[in-house]
Formats: sequence, structure tokens, C-alpha cells
Amino acid sequence: MINGTAESTDVPTQKYHLPKRIILVRHGESQGNKDDAAYSVTPDYKIPLTAQGIEQAQQAGSRILDVVSGHGSSENWKVYFYVSPYVRTRSTLREIGRAFPKNRMLGVREECRVREQDFGNFQVAERMKVIKETRERFGRFFYRFPEGESAADVYDRVSHFLETLWRDVDMNRHHHNPNEELNLVIVSHGLASRVFLMKWFKWTVEQFEYLNNLGNCEFRVMELGAGGEYSLAVHHTDEEMLEWGMSPEMIADQKWRANANRGTLNDHCPWYLDAFFDHLADSNDKDDEDVKSNNSYLPLA
Repeated sequence: MINGTAESTDVPTQKYHLPKRIILVRHGESQGNKDDAAYSVTPDYKIPLTAQGIEQAQQAGSRILDVVSGHGSSENWKVYFYVSPYVRTRSTLREIGRAFPKNRMLGVREECRVREQDFGNFQVAERMKVIKETRERFGRFFYRFPEGESAADVYDRVSHFLETLWRDVDMNRHHHNPNEELNLVIVSHGLASRVFLMKWFKWTVEQFEYLNNLGNCEFRVMELGAGGEYSLAVHHTDEEMLEWGMSPEMIADQKWRANANRGTLNDHCPWYLDAFFDHLADSNDKDDEDVKSNNSYLPLA
């Protein structure tokens, strides 16, 4: 829970304040996706959508509307948007918004911390090809582009955004009626979406390295499960998650989360403990009693 002025990524304890869904959307096809040479003459943040990208965004709007409305069966929902300041993401949001009645929108906020990874300033295609080949050898998460950012840098600023997001929820800055379903839609970029999920679900760097990028206007739906935990498995299939590069263990964790009580720990999730040690002896009643006995002599904090 958030206390005082310090921000925390803890989920607020009042379940009725929690968003029903958090939806991460990548922008539509941009001129840079179609032709790398665009980056050598146009600043990355000014790269526009192509005609196909505009059409993709409009189609995504209809699909997202279908999700948040329960395929038309729910009448009690609202949506709030966060958007990267780049031209291609704002244009994507504009086209997505055409699918939504105004009275369903609680608001929108431009959020710089979910912007694209900084690859440097003007990008010469031949030089960037060599740099990206080097990144593959070095590792995608830690490689920092000259005059730019690493994925680890993006992870840090997205983590800080998550703290603000939960403060927004906790303080009801979305002006959300708790009797209505709140859907948060974050329109950003492929890497920002992947590190958002990495931070949220506590995935390791090794797991991140296997994740595939989202396609243009592809989205991921984190939906509140029966027990109050968010999960990708509520909306998405095993086959979809495998295509994204998630391992069977990661998928099993998502399925567990779909029914888990909020705040509980998945004892069968290997990267929470087992992955960091060669061997851990099984605990027994005597071990538990020894721990309790030793703790009884510890001074109070």
C-alpha cells in the first residue's frame, strides 16, 4: 500500500478500486517500420504512421472495444488512456479512439516514461545494422545504444511509471466510479510493453531475452482474476503466449495467477527461488522450529 509521499508498486488493497484490465498496445505500422532510412532524416519521435498503420489502429480500436465491453454484454465500463508522446503512438491512439463513445472515456494522459527506447539521434541505416548485430551478441537487455538507451534503462523508467500508475489508482485520479469496470489502455511501443510485463510479473533478464516483440497494433490484456491477481491467461490462450516467447513455466504461472488470491506466492514458480540456487534441501518441521527459535532472539526493529 502507498503511504505518505513515498510511491510503491504495491497494488492498492481496496479491490473495487482496481482496474478490471490493463491493456498494453503497440503503435501501428510506422514509416520507420516500413523503411529504416526514415530514421536518418526524421527524428524518431516524429516518425508518422503509414496508411496501413492507420488502418491497423482503427481495427485495434474495434477489437479493444470488444474486449472491454465483454463482446457487447457489459454496459458498466469505462476506459482511461495513457500514451507515449511520439507521433506514431498519438496517431494510433487517435484512430483507436474512433471506436469509443466519448461518454465511455474517463480521460487520457501523455506519459513520457513509456516512450520508445532511445537509439540515438538521427540513425544512419548502415551504422544501425552493425550496432543491432552487436546487440544480439552482447544481449538485448543490457546493450546500450551509442548516445541512446539500453532495455535496462527503459525498464527503470517504466518501473517508475508503474509507481505513478498505482498512485493514480490509489488516489482515484482517473475519477473512476467504483461501481463501474475501469480499463486502462497504454498505447506505447514494443519494448516498453515487454519491460512493463517483465517488471509486473517479476520475469528474469534471461526470460526477457526470449520474448518476441509485439506486432504493430498487437496488444496484451492483463485481466483481474477471480482472486484479485492480474493474469495474461484470463484473456489469452496458451498458444498465444507460446508464440510470444513465454516458456511453459511462465505460462503455468499466468494460469495460477488467474485464480490466485492477491498477495499470495506461487510456490511452484522456479524463478522466485529455485532458479537462483544449485540445491535447496527440503524443509521439515524441525527446520521450521529452529527458524522460529532463532527469530525469537532477534531484537525488534
